[in-house]
Amino acid sequence: MPSSGALHTSITDEVERIVPVDPLEAEHRDEVLRWLAQATDVFRRVSNPVEPVRHLVSYFLLVDPDDGSVLLGDHVKAKLWLPSGGHVEPHEDPADTVIRECHEELGIDAAFHPIAGAHPVFITVTDTVGSANVHNDVSLWYVLAHSRDTALTVDPREYRAVRWWQPDEILAADPALFDPHMGRMLTKLRVSLTV
Repeated sequence: MPSSGALHTSITDEVERIVPVDPLEAEHRDEVLRWLAQATDVFRRVSNPVEPVRHLVSYFLLVDPDDGSVLLGDHVKAKLWLPSGGHVEPHEDPADTVIRECHEELGIDAAFHPIAGAHPVFITVTDTVGSANVHNDVSLWYVLAHSRDTALTVDPREYRAVRWWQPDEILAADPALFDPHMGRMLTKLRVSLTV
């Protein structure tokens, strides 16, 4: 396990290497870099009330390499169709969070997509509203390659259901059904896969 200082530096390096797809991602990236330069604790340690209020999250989008569909789950608490992921635990590398959450939420091994390997491709800052748990997620988005034919063991505490979506289906649907940054992530994914 790396020291907390080395891990903090590693997380900062990961954020710095993200190339923003649009002005909002550039703004989020700059805001996160300022936060990382000042923050002494970036990991959620208490969940009710949430402390610290701003903390790291690792999202991961499963992409079928054959047809480009993506897996989203109907999240129990958020009541949105979301990619899988979760809060980065204290002293945990965000890529290790992806590996852990992939097992916990979907029952599969994480297979990082060749477009970025075990590095985030997208960064967002989002206020998350729960019953008494308003907090701010700094989300690092990863991409995994998985066939839609892969058997999943979905955690029912996390998702009411999961399904594979074509990106155009998501872009044509009501944006309020998804993470507020989903359309932008799909745009970045499309650009990344064609480069």
